[in-house]
Amino acid sequence: MGLISGVLALLFGNGRNAVRETVEIYRENTEANAQRMTGVQQQAMSQFGAEFQAPQKGYFDRFMDGVNRLPRPALALGTLGLFVAAMVDPLWFAERMQGIALVPEPLWWLLGVIVSFYFGARHQSKMQDFQRDIGATMQRLPTVMTNIERVRAMRSDSPGVADPGPDANLIQNVSHPDANAALNDWRKLRRP
Repeated sequence: MGLISGVLALLFGNGRNAVRETVEIYRENTEANAQRMTGVQQQAMSQFGAEFQAPQKGYFDRFMDGVNRLPRPALALGTLGLFVAAMVDPLWFAERMQGIALVPEPLWWLLGVIVSFYFGARHQSKMQDFQRDIGATMQRLPTVMTNIERVRAMRSDSPGVADPGPDANLIQNVSHPDANAALNDWRKLRRP
């Protein structure tokens, strides 16, 4: 027993493990590697966190951050508001668009440059195409207004809306509808 315990003490005794130490020469200890990698990762995260940690901002800095976030939603909501205004009151909208048509082209270019710089990756040609599209839309305004008047004339509360007028064929069709075989069969079944 003494010999076996002596050999085991030589291999595994005194807090050492000769087998493990020998194997670790050829193969890395996975647990020790995971601990080292965790330490490296924690140090890297601490360093990144320290780099991106902003100093405490004052009221003015927070106010300016809020102001810098306003233009995009304001432009998006303003554009949606223009669509709503065009549907609610087309004449009011047309008057405003006529005013916009009077803006000189260099001023449009300046506005385009400013907006392009602020939002990035926008091109001046897009703004010029937009101005041409506004002109084409304004040319369709009389047709749209005529169509709106026609639609309003077709409302059910308009006087004489159901009058077929002098069309004899239409009067004949309205007063004597076509025979409906399914409806006639249904009527026959309903009679006692």
